[in-house]
Amino acid sequence: MSASKACHVVAVVNQKGGVGKTTTAVNLAASLAAAERQTLLIDVDPQGNATSGLGIRAGAFVKTVYDVLIGRATLAEASVATEVRNLTLVPATQDLVAVEIELVDASDRALRLREAITAHLSQNKVDYILFDCPPSLGLLTLNALVAASEVIVPLQCEYYALEGLTHLMATIDRVRAGLNPKIDVRGVVLTMFDPRNNLAHQVATEVRGHFHVFDSVIPRNIRLSEAPSHGKPALLYDVQSKGAQGYLSLARELITQDAS
Repeated sequence: MSASKACHVVAVVNQKGGVGKTTTAVNLAASLAAAERQTLLIDVDPQGNATSGLGIRAGAFVKTVYDVLIGRATLAEASVATEVRNLTLVPATQDLVAVEIELVDASDRALRLREAITAHLSQNKVDYILFDCPPSLGLLTLNALVAASEVIVPLQCEYYALEGLTHLMATIDRVRAGLNPKIDVRGVVLTMFDPRNNLAHQVATEVRGHFHVFDSVIPRNIRLSEAPSHGKPALLYDVQSKGAQGYLSLARELITQDAS
């Protein structure tokens, strides 16, 4: 099915921190938008790194994903334009930490994001919705997994990578068995890959033996690391950098698969 005919709702998730999750969410979203796909990035992490990584500062928005989850705003009301054409963002702030407490007695607490997206898609044409999830498997990540049709897992090729991946897959299986039978693991994207490191190759081979791994590999790249401090995705900061090219390649890979 073509991406122009259906919205792909993708959770970028890994409960392990420091694996390039936000970097992947921001740069993949920007790369899809650069390919003329209407893209919405929803920052579901109280740290708000996807928000600041796109140069959206406090004061540039009134509503956030917190307001959406507690029923005080729609996704459209909380969306802000970014510097990248075709890319909009629903920002997050530290207020998001309070959601788990505020929704503790709500019977639909795991469904809030899905309901907001269903309402949004009935009124707006979007090709891709991406969630930048927090590095945990709490209520915020659960909301993203319940709302998503697909999961992309950024994975750094290091010793403990597979252990964390096994726990994540078990969580996704539980979500599939209960709240979202349609969720599918789209694949693993290898991040911060250093081809000179033998362990990186060993882990990559091991992961490929158990999971679908995207052909596009994101290298360890200084320009990719610098871009968030300038409030820009890598393709605006240095489009020729290996990091920016890696994410553009990943976006092309997704779009090609979705068109087949």
